[in-house]
Amino acid sequence: MPKKTLIASFALALLSLAAPALAGPPFICHPFEIGTATSLPWTDGDYLGMRGDYDITRVVADTEALLTPETPTLVRMETLRRAVLYASRDRQLAERLVAALTARAAASDKAGRTNALALFDAGYALEAMSEIEMLGHHMGSDLTLRGRALAGMTRPDDGRALILKSAALRSDDAGIAFALALIEKVQDKPPHLLKARAGAKQDHLLAANMARLQMQ
Repeated sequence: MPKKTLIASFALALLSLAAPALAGPPFICHPFEIGTATSLPWTDGDYLGMRGDYDITRVVADTEALLTPETPTLVRMETLRRAVLYASRDRQLAERLVAALTARAAASDKAGRTNALALFDAGYALEAMSEIEMLGHHMGSDLTLRGRALAGMTRPDDGRALILKSAALRSDDAGIAFALALIEKVQDKPPHLLKARAGAKQDHLLAANMARLQMQ
């Protein structure tokens, strides 16, 4: 087999491994398993499992309190997923959540101590809000109305850019690689997916999440 053909075949095979079968926007529609870790109140077994007894006006403060430096990346992802879904019920609340998280990231930059996790948190929130905005054009559900109400709140790729910057600062964080493997274009997934798979060998929760999404 000619060398160029061999390289092309290998690349195609790698790309096929990097394309998990996901239904729906990945940062919103797929709950992440976090074991016994503490997160925002939720009803298990439903990706839209928002609790009716939760006071959503507390979501910004509660989310910031949960996102400590010690909070693992997967727990951050599920906490932010829940926070965005709660906040998406009210545009002003959604704007407050995004503003609070982006302000934390900006403050660390201004102080000359760039906080990779703060970048990740802001990036996840922006990307997740953007996903809900996109649903305003495509789905006939409660999220359709929310997406229309949030229209114009975010810009495409702003969240992804922050997560990529976070990944560059935390090159050993397999959870961030997992997040990027979920949202990157097919041709850009392989390096993130390979790093996430390597990390999953020592992280049973990451392994469980990847297996559920057919990414192993």
